[in-house]
Amino acid sequence: MEETLQSLWNNLISLATDVGGKLIGAILVLIVGHFLIKFIMKTVRKSKAMQKTEITVAHFLMNFLSIALNIVMVVTVIAILGVPMASVVAVIASAGVAVGLALQGSLSNLAGGIMILLFRPFKIGNYVETAGHSGTVEDIGIFYTVMRTPDNRQITIPNGTVMASSVINVSAYDTRRVDFTFSAAYGTDVSRVNAILLEEAAKHELVFDDPEPFARLCKQNESSLDFTLRVWTKAENYWTVNFDLLKSINDRFEAEKIEVPFNQLDVHVTTQN
Repeated sequence: MEETLQSLWNNLISLATDVGGKLIGAILVLIVGHFLIKFIMKTVRKSKAMQKTEITVAHFLMNFLSIALNIVMVVTVIAILGVPMASVVAVIASAGVAVGLALQGSLSNLAGGIMILLFRPFKIGNYVETAGHSGTVEDIGIFYTVMRTPDNRQITIPNGTVMASSVINVSAYDTRRVDFTFSAAYGTDVSRVNAILLEEAAKHELVFDDPEPFARLCKQNESSLDFTLRVWTKAENYWTVNFDLLKSINDRFEAEKIEVPFNQLDVHVTTQN
């Protein structure tokens, strides 16, 4: 009996030593792996090759590398704990199918992120309109694109939604055309209005001479003559030119006594005896 207890005790000590050693080894791998991944990420981020890479691609690659390194660390820990890799592979495969079915949206977002990286409809820093939102792109992750609106709100849009929607990249080109529509009352001298629009456009220092400003009567509405004014400027000056010309032309219309029509309703009252 005493020999049996001694043998059991020795087996328990051996098992505890074996399991404890594996557990300590796994913990050490987790700790060292954590700091090693941080070091690798920092080194890659500061490497010359990554510095030369376009910022959108660099962000995407760094996110992908971080996930890959963490997966390698977890698999290594599992191997140290002595879990048979064949079983691990089987479990991962089964879980992968289940997770894939449950996370079809996330997989479409991953595919969308890869499509954004490959086709590059926009990059970080661009002002875009997509999926019913508009703002400056701050980050393009593996699953989501983050934008900042002009009023300083953050919008996170799934990449799958972005790629399934039309994308208007306002920052794609260095120049933009600013379009205006101004109305004048019937009876107004059309040539005079055209001249005023072109004069005010020519006065603005941010408006290009080439292409030259364009002004024409574009439509005869029920109660007004509508005029189109089109000018070109640098993309970053779009709103400055827009607001400045709206004010200067309004002031000029008032000074020139050009009537700006507004909707009116005439009511005729018929009295019956």
